[in-house]
Amino acid sequence: MILVTGAAGGPQGSTGRSVAGAAGGAQGSTGRAVAGHLLERGEAVRAFVRTDDHRADELRGLGAEVVVGDLREISSVRPAVRGVSRAFFTYPVTAGLLDATGAFAAAAREEGLTRVVEVSQLDASPDALTPRMRRHWVAEQVFDRAGVGAVHLRAAVFFENLAVVAAAAGDRRELALPLGSGDTLIPLVAAGDVARVAAGLLLDPGPADPVCLVTGQMASVGEAADAMGVKYVDLPPAEWEARAMEIYRDPYTVEHLTHLWAIFRLIGTGHHPLYGVTKSIERLGGRAPMTLREFFGTAPSR
Repeated sequence: MILVTGAAGGPQGSTGRSVAGAAGGAQGSTGRAVAGHLLERGEAVRAFVRTDDHRADELRGLGAEVVVGDLREISSVRPAVRGVSRAFFTYPVTAGLLDATGAFAAAAREEGLTRVVEVSQLDASPDALTPRMRRHWVAEQVFDRAGVGAVHLRAAVFFENLAVVAAAAGDRRELALPLGSGDTLIPLVAAGDVARVAAGLLLDPGPADPVCLVTGQMASVGEAADAMGVKYVDLPPAEWEARAMEIYRDPYTVEHLTHLWAIFRLIGTGHHPLYGVTKSIERLGGRAPMTLREFFGTAPSR
């Protein structure tokens, strides 16, 4: 059986998928969405979650097998991948990415997985300007050397990231970021589009390129604020860092985002080789990329 987990079964030998990070969180929830897409297609899904809570119960209700564990611990990961041949891997922007990558890649190689679709970042490279992007490049190398058919989804900034910042402003109704002019460009994507691409790759039996760029829209920060029905406010970097610690309460997250916004501010309205909507969303996800207007709906008046 290919990709079968436990007592799976379905049309044409329906295959089991292991979905790490499946319970989801505030900033994207790609794992949960991938699990949903696979379950809708009648696939047997094993969902790896950190906490056995109501979100895990919801996944069980949808038909997923749920395993609880720590992605950084090989003792949790080995049984989670047992009997699986394809998997989706994502890890939050916090400490432990390389620990989790090492454990997952080792277990995946041991079990003989043939494809691991993992969420990386748009400019993952050894010379990237944020520590997180450099760590993602190292993670990509680990998966590649494990020989598990890795596909790296180099994704743009999620719409959800902007929504978190705006929501934290509350009654101020603003999108406050250290991006300089409102014309500063940002490569963006809906988490749902990233999930559709991932599901398409997990279901496709054919070969796949090891790197898949996923950008759904290029927009200025001012345009993003308009789509959300709020005003854009340019924050000094030091003030942004203080606010960000209140929002995320995680120094790794704040470190990454602070560096990321500084890059976009530096590029401004200029050209960058990675700036542009990619065809991967429509080709692998089955629909045109979601726009900011679609994601946020009809923006309320300010």
